[in-house]
Amino acid sequence: MNFMNKYLLKLYITGNTVNSQRAIANLFRICHEELQDQYTVEIIDVLEQPQQAEREKILVTPTLIKQLPPPLQRIIGDMSNTQKVLLGLDLVSQNKN
Repeated sequence: MNFMNKYLLKLYITGNTVNSQRAIANLFRICHEELQDQYTVEIIDVLEQPQQAEREKILVTPTLIKQLPPPLQRIIGDMSNTQKVLLGLDLVSQNKN
């Protein structure tokens, strides 16, 4: 497998809330549909790992950080806006010309 095509995604959530669950479900659905097996998702609960959230300067949850491939991108929200998530992951271009 070519690791240059592999996506490393970190989803920061706060506890087992409806919003957290929705973000997780939406993210996995989008990854499954768009990235096949070319992704790794880490889920970080800011309540359990506050230092990591602080290091990444997470102010709002859910926040998705696309670590790889560069450039680093942040997407905030429950990932229900598929188009916004695809744009953030650089999977679609903004203008479809």
